[in-house]
Order: sequence, then C-alpha cells, then structure tokens
Amino acid sequence: MENYIQRIKAAGIVGAGGAGFPTHVKLSAKAKLVIINGAECEPLLRVDQQLMEFSSQEVVDGLKIAINQVEATEGVICLKEKYTNAINNLKEIVKDIPNIRLQIIKDYYPAGDEVQLVYEVTKKVVPLMGIPLDVGVVVINVLTSINIARNIPVTERVITVAGAIGKPTTFIAPVGTPYSELIAASNGPKDIENYRIIVGGPMMGDVELDWETPITKLTGGLIILPKDHSLVIKKTRTTETDLNLTKAICCQCTMCTDMCPKYILGLHTEPHKVMRGLANQDPTALGTILSVVSCNNCNLCSLYACPMDLDPGKITTMVKNSLLQKGVKTEKIVPQETDELRDSKKVPTRRLIARLDLTDYNVPAPLIFEIFKTKQVKVMLKQHIGVVAKPLVLLGDSVYKGDLIGTCEDKLGANVHASINGKVIDITDSYIEIKN
Repeated sequence: MENYIQRIKAAGIVGAGGAGFPTHVKLSAKAKLVIINGAECEPLLRVDQQLMEFSSQEVVDGLKIAINQVEATEGVICLKEKYTNAINNLKEIVKDIPNIRLQIIKDYYPAGDEVQLVYEVTKKVVPLMGIPLDVGVVVINVLTSINIARNIPVTERVITVAGAIGKPTTFIAPVGTPYSELIAASNGPKDIENYRIIVGGPMMGDVELDWETPITKLTGGLIILPKDHSLVIKKTRTTETDLNLTKAICCQCTMCTDMCPKYILGLHTEPHKVMRGLANQDPTALGTILSVVSCNNCNLCSLYACPMDLDPGKITTMVKNSLLQKGVKTEKIVPQETDELRDSKKVPTRRLIARLDLTDYNVPAPLIFEIFKTKQVKVMLKQHIGVVAKPLVLLGDSVYKGDLIGTCEDKLGANVHASINGKVIDITDSYIEIKN
C-alpha cells in the first residue's frame, strides 16, 4: 500500500477543506473508519455539493483508496439532505459496495466541522485537544478524495465566486490565478474601492483588500460584498474597538457559550468566561486554559449568538494564540456529557444566512467544467500546514503544467507544481511566478 502514500505525496495533495494538512501524512495512520466531509456548511459556497453530483465516481474511488490505505473497515460519505442530485448519484454507485454508505445530515452550521461530523456519524466525541484519529476516524474533504483518485499533481482549485456580482460561478482555476480575474469573469464590480472580498466562507473567512492575491489549494470561495455591509464592518473592526466594547457592554448572558457547538458536545469551550476575564482584566476569570484553546474559530458566537454585536470569537482566538505562543501545555481531555438538547440548538443554515444579511446572495453558482484560462500565476510556496516549500526552479526556466517546482523534502509539508505552461519570471520567499 506504500505506493498510495508515495503518489499522494508526489501529487502535493492536501486537505482541501481549509486546513491544508498534507494528505500523505494523514493517510499514513491506521483507522477503523474514513469519512468524506461533504457537509460544506459555509453559506454561499457551492463547491463540494457540485463535485459530489458531477464527479461522484471519483469521490467514491478516492474513498476506496483511503479505506485501503488506513486499513479501515468502513467508509462513509457524509452530506446534507438538500443535495438531492448528489445523493441520487452516489447511492447508485455505492449500492453494491458493502463497506461504503451515505450519511445524510440536516442543513445546519457548522455541520462541516470535523468534530461535529464525527459525532453525527459515530456518536463519539473527539477528545478536547484531540483529533478524529483518537476515536478511530480519518476525515477527508470531497475535493481531496477526488485528487486522490486522479493520481495527478494538484494544479487546479475548484472555487465559488459569489456575493455582490452579476454571475455567481464555481470555477476550476489554475492554482495561482489572481482573485481579480475570477471576479471579473463573474461580472464583479469595477469600482473595487467600494467593495471587499471575504476569502473562504462568510463565517470563518477573512477580508482581503488586495484583489491581485492568488488562489491556493485551500481557497474554496471568494465572497464579494459592499464595504459597508455589516459582515465586512464587523470582520474589519479593530481589536482595540472589540476590547473596549467587551468592557463596556458584555453582560455575561452566556449566549455565546450556550450556543457554542463544542460546548454543546461537552467539550468545555466557554467564550463568555474569556469575555469576562478581559472585561474585568482578571486572568483568573478566563476559565480553564482548555476552555480557551479548544475554540475552533467557527464564529457562531460572534456572528449569530451574541445579542450585543460583540465578537467573542475574535477575543477568544486572540487569547488562544497568545497562550499557544507562550508554550502553554495542553492535554487531551475526555469530554463531558453531550447536551441532550443538541439537536434543538443546531443553527439552520437558512436562518444563519438571514442573520448575516446574505439572503439576496444565496443563489446558485453553477460549475463551469472548462478550466479557467489565465496567462500568469503566482504559485505560493506554502499552501499547507508545515514548512514552506523550497523552490526547485530558476529564474527564466521553462515549465509545463504539472512540473514539480517546489518541495518540502521529508519535512511536514506538500509539493507544489506549475499550474500553467510558461516561463518562471519571479521567485521570492513566498511564491514562484509563471507567465505563459
């Protein structure tokens, strides 16, 4: 089975759901169950649901390889009940495969979080500060599974462009394509000074001001919104402002904790205590270290739960990063009992979209099967968890799509490849630029 690991490593496959963990490392483990994460819980994104519909066979083929590699006994494709076309196609493919099945889940946020997904399928809770492997599970993304099946270098990214544009679209684009080109192809705004880009999804994505930034293997969505949209304003609010608002307004209603998906699973996460500690400038009021570092940054507390428009997610992340940078030691903790009202506390995606004032943008973004054409790309040398890839090309070299141009050798990381034919016109510590 070693050939699977070597070819996955050679192809530079990483987790396409956002984290970017090198897939060859993940599949070197042994597990009882492999889950395909097709929940795609971020509002407005349309990547995984369409890939499961139109590339169903490759999703299953990649899952078969993953099952064999980790020596699992079962594989589960987990997707939402509203993805009816994908469900029908996948059901037909797996009906005669005894160790692969579908798991249909409700449309809630954050259904795509690994910890939530593992619980949906197994009713087991991943330990605090643990990973799915701790309960015998490996989770991979839909696009990751497809890339495993294709057995070729990862040179494209499937990405949804949505929001305040004329033609929401899901593209297959060369890695390194500038945001601006995809937005223009979607009939995006020309007066860009009045708009902002949220990279990723509306909940966990960040605002990017540079429209020439290149996409990476991890870029699943570009959401274009007016600069005065409430979501943009909140995401760009300064930390100083958020701290001052916390001190002045937080009434300790505990809604941020009561609706925290991890807290509901019994995982101790308590953002209201972090708010209390900073509001009173009292470190002893922060709660346990585990209640801080266990946050998964889903931002449900900030963008849905808090009735005072505060930002517990940002505050918790700030404290968490500070603790981790100081080398705070953590350990895996067995969770407390799961809240028996968990199902009633799930936040329906449609309600979340309304709260975010995104209802007008919640429209289809059809997948274009032809690979997007671009004449120039910047291939980032770090598109994964781990070390920065080392360039293997020189200025002026001619390269072809799929050529290996950067490697992490035997360190944690992933290979990067040329995504178009052309000549290397620039090499920096961050990227390799290729012009057709």
